[in-house]
Amino acid sequence: MSLIEVGPGVRSGKPCFVGTRIAVHDILEYLAGGMTVDEIVSDLPELTPNHVCAGFEFAAMRERRLAASA
Repeated sequence: MSLIEVGPGVRSGKPCFVGTRIAVHDILEYLAGGMTVDEIVSDLPELTPNHVCAGFEFAAMRERRLAASA
């Protein structure tokens, strides 16, 4: 089961975690800003560490697709 979905009416079609309006981009920004997984999960209790890992996976797959198309 995927933890990430894209809905045209949710956050302008950005990939979000299922059942939330939290975009993968948001989590990646928090991590880049120095937040830990535990801090993110504490601040966003609707997410689990598995959601954050799914965000990493999603970003890595997207990067691989971009690199393959270049």
